[in-house]
Amino acid sequence: LLAAGADINLQCGQWGTALQAAIERGSKETAMDLLERGADVNAKAGYWGTSLMQAAYKGDEDLFHTLLDRGADVNIQHGRYGNALQVAITGKYYDMAHELLDRGA
Repeated sequence: LLAAGADINLQCGQWGTALQAAIERGSKETAMDLLERGADVNAKAGYWGTSLMQAAYKGDEDLFHTLLDRGADVNIQHGRYGNALQVAITGKYYDMAHELLDRGA
């Protein structure tokens, strides 16, 4: 679809963007491919808000750190829990919460 011109950052539906949907489904390979092709790590869309919030909710530390390393904004307010720190704390992912605090949350 991307080769045919589909918008990689199109926002719609419950999961928001293709990147958020890939994270929700646990498809790391697809998520990494989307990131390599320019998916916006800070797009605000869908139920959880951002890709970083989605990764925090799923407890996926690999994608969580990848998103941070690619410039995910730790302070975006959007979605069900408000921000990534609140999502990490709600999910009891305290290592992620500490990482977010270390990065300015």
